[in-house]
Amino acid sequence: MAKQSITIFEGLQIRRQWNADNEIWYFSVIDIIRVLTDSADARKYWNKLAERLRKEGNESVTKCHQLKLQSSDGKYYATDVADTETVLRLIQSIPSPNAEPFKLWLASVGYERLEETADPELAINRALKTYLQKGYSRDWINQRLKSIEIRKDLTDEWDNRGVKEGLEYAILTNEITKAWAGVTTKEYKQIKGLKKESLRDNMTNLELVLNMLAETATTEISRSEKPADLLANKKVANRGGSVAGKARIETEKELGRSVITDKNHLQLKQSVKKIN
Repeated sequence: MAKQSITIFEGLQIRRQWNADNEIWYFSVIDIIRVLTDSADARKYWNKLAERLRKEGNESVTKCHQLKLQSSDGKYYATDVADTETVLRLIQSIPSPNAEPFKLWLASVGYERLEETADPELAINRALKTYLQKGYSRDWINQRLKSIEIRKDLTDEWDNRGVKEGLEYAILTNEITKAWAGVTTKEYKQIKGLKKESLRDNMTNLELVLNMLAETATTEISRSEKPADLLANKKVANRGGSVAGKARIETEKELGRSVITDKNHLQLKQSVKKIN
């Protein structure tokens, strides 16, 4: 499943395509080259750059692949595309003044991450400032920061049980979500109209609380029973999520409505403004 759209940078269009299965945006490399270099022949520039990178052993080129994107004539042509990570690596290889702001930003982000490794409290402060800048309320932010702590406890426990970060984390998280919310993680994001955005960043206070209950219960059950493999961990995740699932059902009976809402951050922000 894919959805094509256009994003604007410095008044110029960059074609992109959303892959719903992998939840990844793919960007047209030619369009990015055109924007960053002002080259009269972006395709020729890309071919030379790709050749140089291959000789240098840079893996960025091999991570590019082709998708059919709509051209200015309305027809679809096979076009080199790359995901966000690969695009950022390519930008670092482009000797152009237009690319310098991106390179400076990447260096700044890298420095911040190194500083946060030495002092994790800096990461918490950065998250707080970011949420405030995005317009979240302080009450919601306090809940969200607590949810991050609870999530970390859960992933630490998964690490202790031999669960692998990445796919196995995703499998267990999906099991917890299905058990408490009645929908998969992907379905939940679709309800809220999300793509790459964080699901938790788009939850209401009530949704966050129930998700925290599900993850806390999963952590405690796992510590008690010490599941030995992925299947056993999956059963624990289901049981932990079901604790919050029962709470959700009872809450919905009292409220007379579904706890699972289609409101995302932008809609929640607008609601807060109306109240104020």
